[in-house]
Amino acid sequence: MSTTERDSVTDLAALDAARVRLNSDEAVLRMSQTEAEEAEGYRAPTQEGLGERMIMNMGPQHPSTHGVLRLVLELDGETITRSKPVIGYLHTGMERTGEELTYLQGPTNVTRMDYASPLFTELAFSLATESLLGIEVPERAQWIRMLMCEVNRLSSHMLFMATNGMDLGAVSMMLYGWREREELLRFLEAVTGLRMNHNYIRPGGVAADLPDGWRDHLLRAIDPLPERLEEFDTLMTGQPIWQNRLQGVGAITTEECYSLGVTGPILRSTGAAWDLRRDMPYLRYEEVDFDVLVGSFGDSFDRYAIRLGEMRESIRIIRQILDRMPSGDYRIQDKKVTPPPRARIDESMEALIHHFKIFTEGFKVPAGEAYVPVESPRGELGCYIVSDGSAHPYRMHIRGPSFVNLQSLPHLMHGGFLADAVAVISSVDPIMGEVDR
Repeated sequence: MSTTERDSVTDLAALDAARVRLNSDEAVLRMSQTEAEEAEGYRAPTQEGLGERMIMNMGPQHPSTHGVLRLVLELDGETITRSKPVIGYLHTGMERTGEELTYLQGPTNVTRMDYASPLFTELAFSLATESLLGIEVPERAQWIRMLMCEVNRLSSHMLFMATNGMDLGAVSMMLYGWREREELLRFLEAVTGLRMNHNYIRPGGVAADLPDGWRDHLLRAIDPLPERLEEFDTLMTGQPIWQNRLQGVGAITTEECYSLGVTGPILRSTGAAWDLRRDMPYLRYEEVDFDVLVGSFGDSFDRYAIRLGEMRESIRIIRQILDRMPSGDYRIQDKKVTPPPRARIDESMEALIHHFKIFTEGFKVPAGEAYVPVESPRGELGCYIVSDGSAHPYRMHIRGPSFVNLQSLPHLMHGGFLADAVAVISSVDPIMGEVDR
């Protein structure tokens, strides 16, 4: 055999060996993909005539999934046959952290969960703590809490209007919604000192009284809103493109909501008139007039329309609060719970010692357990606290409506198109800080 022939045989042998390795690698890859799909709970369909289905990741890098929500979708062409939310990308362990903080420090922690409406988590935590203490805050503090929460509800729904419009291509709505929300955040900043993560509602009342000129400032923010909401109606509600993108998309029934524990605008969109402010009133909500808005079809359009209508109801509540705001203390005058006034610290050594001890050691809460729910912009937001008699919660758990409502996504997306996935996610309005707390 000549040298040339030997080289040719060697090349062919090397080529065959490379083919064997390549086929082996492909087999390993196929096996790994199958194992991965089985680990995720997906199996290839065995029925004849269905064809192959594709597994696709949507997020967490997708803009409409907030950068921290991953959806594993099973697609038959453009139709979503199954979906699986994957969470945990923003996990911060806030509930465990809350068990290491005093009850006075607690609001600084819980306010960072639902960062779009932080005052509601502060309220739920404070009400649960006050329930264990067996105290009732002054009347003025209750009305201030109502006022701030309704302003926060407005700003949260305005954020939904802006981002929901952007997700569906109505770019102008992003600009208009941001503009109106900015004025509301300016008012919150004037009262609490911060645009978000306020630490304003605390056990025993609120951190500070309403500042001078607060009434005029608030009226400047809400007086233009009824006209602006009519403009939003003109811009979106009656538009055929907007209707076609939302009507009949992501529908859910009342029974499915009950089975999944879904609350808030999603539940009310199915026709169930459930609102904790009316059905299990807290603060002074039984003394104000407002309507609980419901839908008929439980689809994305109903959820959008309900939030638009709830902003009108919040304005209605705010105007009643403006007319009925009482005078008096903005926090309970109990030295065991309330720190001394700032001016007293410069005048009295006892006040200085009291201030130091309450902020370093906290106040002790009687042993027991309490669960208090409130109606946040996303549904039932509850705080469950177990006390062992110390200055720290023994256990703390937040029932985040975003977390519970997120499990409705597989039901809302089933049988819909991939192009409608963004509309469905936006209509749920999840805040991932509350989901991954």
